[in-house]
Amino acid sequence: MTTRTTRPRRRDRRYASPGAHAFAILLLLGTLLPFTWMVLSAFKTPMELNGVDKRLLPGGFYLGNFEKIADTNFFTYFLNSVIVAAATTTIALLLAILAGYGFARFTFIGNRGMLLIVVAAQMFPAVMLAIPLFITVKTLGLLDSLTGLILVYISFALPFCIWLMRNYFMAVPVETEEAAFIDGCSRFRALWQVVLPPAMPGVMAAAVFTIIQVWEEFLYANTFIDTDAKRTLSVGLNSLIGEFTTDWGRLLAAGVLVMIPVLAIFGYLQRYVTQIAGGGVKG
Repeated sequence: MTTRTTRPRRRDRRYASPGAHAFAILLLLGTLLPFTWMVLSAFKTPMELNGVDKRLLPGGFYLGNFEKIADTNFFTYFLNSVIVAAATTTIALLLAILAGYGFARFTFIGNRGMLLIVVAAQMFPAVMLAIPLFITVKTLGLLDSLTGLILVYISFALPFCIWLMRNYFMAVPVETEEAAFIDGCSRFRALWQVVLPPAMPGVMAAAVFTIIQVWEEFLYANTFIDTDAKRTLSVGLNSLIGEFTTDWGRLLAAGVLVMIPVLAIFGYLQRYVTQIAGGGVKG
């Protein structure tokens, strides 16, 4: 008696149409061209930037624009942005992990209503919340301080982080957590050692979202900070634009330096973020 062996079927590979490829290329070029122009222009001489020496590409790597940054408070702005971004991301992620776990694992009165409020909080534009937040920060005596700005950014980042972490915790099987309870783990220990590791792509995605939002935010930083020594990069770069003249070479060089940390962080965390599209949590 012979047994018939079945060969696994090959999966049909579907390729995108030429039109989709062309659209993707145009979208990529539209995204990269401004950054490419900024990087190239940062190495141009003042004559090349002012159009006296009409060249599309810089004649050489002119570093004078980067040297002129030392004459400003750029590095103070940079340090302030690092402090604000690190503190906001750390606190927002800790609160989002705890709140997301609570929404995912516990059923209590007002659960769905509170979750809807969290989701609806993302619908309000930032300019609408500027005045209420200004009054709150002023009442707390935290105007013109990095602490007040950090609290504002935490309130801005928390809704998305909570919603994201809640969905990731919902995808983690409850059986793995119950097995940890049987082995003697407390709920808090089970959260950090059993539930959280499979949800790390969500944590990293929330971290990337928070860092980018804080790093480039301008409205709140300009509203709540008056002292030049406490400004962040977004407001600090705006101060490099003069009333009558602007040193565009220095401004473009500063823009290149501002872009480097974000690209480095996103490049390092990209492998976690891309798992969201492919399903990062496995049962």
